Amino acid sequence: MKSPILLTASKYLLPILLLFSFFLLLRGHYYPGGGFVGGLVASIAFVLHSFAFGTEATMKILKRKPLSLIPTGLAISALSVTIPILFGLPPMTGLWLEEPIPFIGHDRIIPLL
Repeated sequence: MKSPILLTASKYLLPILLLFSFFLLLRGHYYPGGGFVGGLVASIAFVLHSFAFGTEATMKILKRKPLSLIPTGLAISALSVTIPILFGLPPMTGLWLEEPIPFIGHDRIIPLL
C-alpha cells in the first residue's frame, strides 16, 4: 500500500531538491565547488521518488540508466586532472573565473571546472 503522504511529499520535494542540488553545485560547500554534495542531494531526491512511485516511474524521469553516467563522471574527473597541466600548472590545480557571473553573485569565486 502506497502512502499518500509520501506520494504527495515526493511530488513536491523532487523539484525543490534538484534546484537545491544545482544551487549547491554553483555555490559549493565553503565556496569552491559543491558538485559532490550536490550530486548526493540529487540522488537522494531520486531515491525518495523511487520509494514513492516505484523504480519504473523514476527511470522514466531519468531517461538514462544510472550506470551509463559512470563513464561521464570518469571523463570529467580525468579532465579536471589534465586541463591544469595544459596551462603549465600541477595536476588537479583549481582554475577559477575572476569575473562575476550576472545573477549569481558579485563577490563569489565560480569554479571553471
